[in-house]
Amino acid sequence: MIGLTLKHLRYFDALARHAHFGHAAESCGISQPALSVQIKELEAILGAALVERNARRVRLTSLGTAFLERSRKILVQVGELKDLARSATGPLAGQLRLGVIPTVAPYLLPQIMTTLATRMPDLELYPRESVTKSLIDDLIDSQLDAAIVALPISEPALQEFALFNEDFVLVRPMSEADKPVPSPQMLQHMRLLLLEEGHCFRDQALSFCEVSTAKPRHVMEGSSLSTLVQMVGAGMGLTLIPEMALPLEIRVAPVSVARFPPPSPARSIGMVWRKTNPLAEKLMEVGAVVRQVGSKGNPPKISGVQK
Repeated sequence: MIGLTLKHLRYFDALARHAHFGHAAESCGISQPALSVQIKELEAILGAALVERNARRVRLTSLGTAFLERSRKILVQVGELKDLARSATGPLAGQLRLGVIPTVAPYLLPQIMTTLATRMPDLELYPRESVTKSLIDDLIDSQLDAAIVALPISEPALQEFALFNEDFVLVRPMSEADKPVPSPQMLQHMRLLLLEEGHCFRDQALSFCEVSTAKPRHVMEGSSLSTLVQMVGAGMGLTLIPEMALPLEIRVAPVSVARFPPPSPARSIGMVWRKTNPLAEKLMEVGAVVRQVGSKGNPPKISGVQK
């Protein structure tokens, strides 16, 4: 098709993602009029409209939806051609777009970035924090190279690389420090503080407490683990958090921490990437570094933790 370029495809992909000309232009580092010109030029090449324009939101036409699916496959394959060249030129260098779930990012990402900067000095790490579903979608669409998530993902297009396991711990108000650790059945009838829907850690905690994810009872929600711990400190309930979060989250909150008796709740943290990614072997090297970082801090040595 004469005149069609990868630039057209990238700009159209950005517009489809953001559904807004201004936001899409900002993500591409160009002006809104320049993006609009490129989209109109693409539509002229195709001889049909790809988007419906209105004041609030851009919507894809039926052709736009079909065109987007095929153009994204092309962009993924072009990206993999570049990665193929990178995989044959010695140590991993250049940009690495790494997604991290919110219940890992604040606690491990600083150490990961510092360690990778030392071990792989030519690597430019671009981290992105988001919930699992968003990270998986971006991986499949080649917007990310790899992601650190809770396993299993069970996505056929992705390769899973296990990093380490960690326990969940119970965080309660200080006034309950001497009470026995409640069983999962007892937790069902207590005021449980959990992350908002969309966080995999929420589902894992509900599963341990044997509470239905459809209509949980006695549940209050928070936007982050920090919020949950502060709510516990204010006497609003109790919560479960991953062990790696302890050093950061309990420093200033008046809470007590207790470990569950075996079999204690736990999760497996791993890295995932597209099976077709030519950088797979080098991503395993990155994963090995992340594994070392996670293993050093897992479990953390916290005083005052009830066994």
